[in-house]
Amino acid sequence: MSIPRRPADVTPQWLGSVLDRDIREVTVQPIGTGQTGATYRVSVTYADDSADLPATFALKLPAQDDAVRERVALGYRSEVEFYTVVADRMRIPVPRCFHSEISDDGADFALLLADMAPAVQGDQIAGCSPAEARLAVDALAGLHGPSWCDPAWMQLPCIVMPKPGDEAAAKGLGDVARMAAEITVDKLGEAISVEDRETLTAAMGMVTPWLMAEPDRFALMHGDYRLDNMLFDPDRTRITVVDWQTLGVGLAGRDLAYFTATSLLPEVRSTIEKDLVGHYHRALSTYVADYDAETCWRDYRLGVLQAPLLTTLGFAFASSTERGDEMIATMVHRGCRAIRELGSLDMIA
Repeated sequence: MSIPRRPADVTPQWLGSVLDRDIREVTVQPIGTGQTGATYRVSVTYADDSADLPATFALKLPAQDDAVRERVALGYRSEVEFYTVVADRMRIPVPRCFHSEISDDGADFALLLADMAPAVQGDQIAGCSPAEARLAVDALAGLHGPSWCDPAWMQLPCIVMPKPGDEAAAKGLGDVARMAAEITVDKLGEAISVEDRETLTAAMGMVTPWLMAEPDRFALMHGDYRLDNMLFDPDRTRITVVDWQTLGVGLAGRDLAYFTATSLLPEVRSTIEKDLVGHYHRALSTYVADYDAETCWRDYRLGVLQAPLLTTLGFAFASSTERGDEMIATMVHRGCRAIRELGSLDMIA
């Protein structure tokens, strides 16, 4: 059967065909407010005993706007590839995938995932607690460790960001980053301070040499590793990582620093970041033997440019919403402050 384009296409016949079960009824309700895609909770009434299958699923479909679908088709390909090729070989906690499919042009896809309720999404603006941050960096080691410096991952066809050592791609993204910074500064207006504007402009002007730094140390990257892409169990003892549309290969410190810089209040981040990086390094050491703590801290300091890079790329070319604008202004400020406090620009030749 054809890939569903909208919630109304999620029929008992379609769901039954992908689960190989007789289904009597389905109901579909939206979850969240994604701008590049849409997520729905699908409740199922089975026609027979299906104790081995859940009563609800989370279903990811493309955005309903055709222009958005075409623009982010590579991201859709990336996420489908993650769940079908990558996820089972990593140790990072992600939802179980029951079904995946994607069209040849990438504009239509469907991912049928485990419903992680009652887990709740992190709050990007409010920030997270130190305990939640430790869960996040522990989980991140489960992505970086199993993929550490393995050149096989360079061959994934749906990598979104430039691969290590690809000078032409690094230059191209550097040009786009400068343009995105200009657009972001203009769109935010007075919501961005003069100091942050200067830091953002300088940082995005250095993206090309930054991407070319340390090409010999790499791992699979989530790319957009922040609170909005994490689900926490109510007792805050378990985390699930979602939204794999920015899968990449690069310096692992970029994921780590992007998380701390955007997902912790600055005064909290500056107080606990050394302990968090140490916690991450110890978790990573269960997979990687030849990566010392001093180099890990240096990669973390260098990696923090990921914060304004992803923030501006996501904001400059997307439609604005009230919460979205507030979130971007918050993330830009936090990322730029972290760059200044960590002296990251001084590390780039």
